[in-house]
Amino acid sequence: METGQCASPPLHRIYNPMPNVTRPRTSCSCPSSGFGLRQYVDKNKFNDIVRRRAEALAKDRVRRKTILNELLLAPPNSPLQYPIQGFIVSPLKKSIIPGLSVHTVEKQNYQVTLSVSSGVLAVEDLQEKDKVKGQGEKVLSISVSSLQSLNDLLGRISYRSTVYSIKSGDLDVNSQVTVTTKTFLRYPEVNYLIKSIRKFYKDIKIIIADDSLEPQKVNGTNIEQYFMPPAQGWFAGRNLAVSQVTTKYFLWVDDDFYFTSNTSIERFVEVMESMPELDVVAGSVGMYANSFTLIYDEGDEEGGCLTRVKGNYQPIPSIPNCFFTSGVINFFLARTDAVRKVGFDPLLKRVGHSEFFMDGLGELLVAICPEVGLNHQRRRANGKYRKFRIPPKSDTNGKLYLHFFKNHLKCMKW
Repeated sequence: METGQCASPPLHRIYNPMPNVTRPRTSCSCPSSGFGLRQYVDKNKFNDIVRRRAEALAKDRVRRKTILNELLLAPPNSPLQYPIQGFIVSPLKKSIIPGLSVHTVEKQNYQVTLSVSSGVLAVEDLQEKDKVKGQGEKVLSISVSSLQSLNDLLGRISYRSTVYSIKSGDLDVNSQVTVTTKTFLRYPEVNYLIKSIRKFYKDIKIIIADDSLEPQKVNGTNIEQYFMPPAQGWFAGRNLAVSQVTTKYFLWVDDDFYFTSNTSIERFVEVMESMPELDVVAGSVGMYANSFTLIYDEGDEEGGCLTRVKGNYQPIPSIPNCFFTSGVINFFLARTDAVRKVGFDPLLKRVGHSEFFMDGLGELLVAICPEVGLNHQRRRANGKYRKFRIPPKSDTNGKLYLHFFKNHLKCMKW
């Protein structure tokens, strides 16, 4: 049947960082009892049918393609390079894991331990059995004295799923992202935030910068709480929190937000990895996906002019439902090293947010993907917090002076 289609077999996906890396395709052989379908095609129309079949397949792949299909290999920030996304295997069958290797200086001994949750690992064609433990198990450990030998063994590690599934996948967010927040006099809020995070990401590290007047310990696993002198302010807290991040990315959230089923850190990571130029990608908070563009005129010796305009520049051609912009809401994923280069001015204690993106103008490439979101907690009565939250006029005047002096601005339009 000329117009018929043959569906590909279901695949088990392991979304486990380099975009646009394709898996090598190999020819398959038909068993003697199978059907060689070429004989069922009209010989006079064969070439035309093959051409049209290839065109139909190409269109279908475009239609079905998502960022998740791209093989992403984690660059060796830690010495281990490994796939965090796009490694696709057939259910219950072995597949060599692409991109596994160690990049480090020469040492006397090396040890690498890998673990999986829905399958088993093995080194194929293993001769050096004394160097590998856990062959055919969920946890596999390699101990060798040569880097070349280690990478040879890593290049032969296979994964076999032991659970039949055609729609499951995993992106190793815990090794890529740290959740960061700043809290002040709002322990019920920050505890509620943590509870919501643990509902969806039970192992991800959380860093809290805390400048409360009477500090309280926030309990929980994999939480780092850093106490500051009282009332140091939001930007000083951001600097402290980000300074302690050891992962490639950090997710910034306010202490009175909470995660929902729509809070997909994986999606943020996929966007960032698919477009390495991006430094910040934000989402929405409740119904709001606030973002703004900054229009800067350098001016003359009197200073420049800066205008903030609500909205975005344009859609990102390669990433559906995402837009280039200048500044975003307080829910964003950022590249740790890029943000550290810009920093948060600690002179801005209670009247700063847009100022970070102003300082990053021309340095940070920012985007917003409103489909990823979280919610804002209901406001709790907290008179002491409100007293500090509302800035005095001197703070606002000081911010405007800072723009005049540090940013060499003559005027601003907000």
